[in-house]
Amino acid sequence: MKKLFTTSVLGASLLALSACGESEAGELTVGGKNFTEQFVLSEITAIYLEENDYDVERSANMGSEVVREALENGQVDLYWEYTGTALVNYLDQEPLAEGEEAYEIVKEMDKEEFGIQWLDMAELNNAYTLMMRSEDAEEKGIESISDLADYVNENPEDITFATNAEFAEREDGLPGVEDEYGFEFADVSQMDSGLTYQALNDGQVEVAMGFETDPRIVDFDLVTLEDDLTFLPAYNGAVTVHEDALETNPDLEELLAPLAELLTSEEASQLNYEVDVAERSETEVAREWLEENGLLD
Repeated sequence: MKKLFTTSVLGASLLALSACGESEAGELTVGGKNFTEQFVLSEITAIYLEENDYDVERSANMGSEVVREALENGQVDLYWEYTGTALVNYLDQEPLAEGEEAYEIVKEMDKEEFGIQWLDMAELNNAYTLMMRSEDAEEKGIESISDLADYVNENPEDITFATNAEFAEREDGLPGVEDEYGFEFADVSQMDSGLTYQALNDGQVEVAMGFETDPRIVDFDLVTLEDDLTFLPAYNGAVTVHEDALETNPDLEELLAPLAELLTSEEASQLNYEVDVAERSETEVAREWLEENGLLD
């Protein structure tokens, strides 16, 4: 029943999009997934395109598979995707930690197999990360996972680590991190993903796994530790465009390049904070960001 329901929703969503049809020059449908970061990225892109004389239709709030299929079918013209998602979910490849390498592979494969063009890759990386409270990390002199490994090896009983079940078991998660960096947590506490941030903020643990662009990093004054050996899989964001839309609107790549240049993980985390924590609208936050970065007149 669950599979039937999912398929029905997917079909209904794509049917609703079918009226969009193929874009003409100067007309674009901007898609997006159904979580805060995607709402903001989609709105930034839509507003920026409108300010550059494009007629934009918005089709955000879709599941990952739905918006991807819509792009493949030309029912949306572009949306922000993540290298790790495309690499594993759509192209059946193994995850990669090196962001540029992952980007080049998805860029080449998507163009050849699906007619999808990847524009410039942003530094924005919605990947797994290890976090600490800012004051605790500063007090212990920990800025990177290598620093953490040294500290744990010297003080094995001082650190409790919070993680969700998936990261605890993935070979490119906790087991791989410990193996790559040469240490092992003596005390690991498993919990739901959303609880790791609160446990860290409340002082129940000293280190926790999270995601680099989560707004609670800003809200709780946490720091992310540098993955200095480049082990954790990359999930860099980039605008993906159907080849027909790019052919019809050849200026898109150059026009959208400043967005990729400016969107970092820190910026994304702050944008997500403004929506989720400060409870501002995606449109207000997106327009303010564009204005602050000199992209709107």
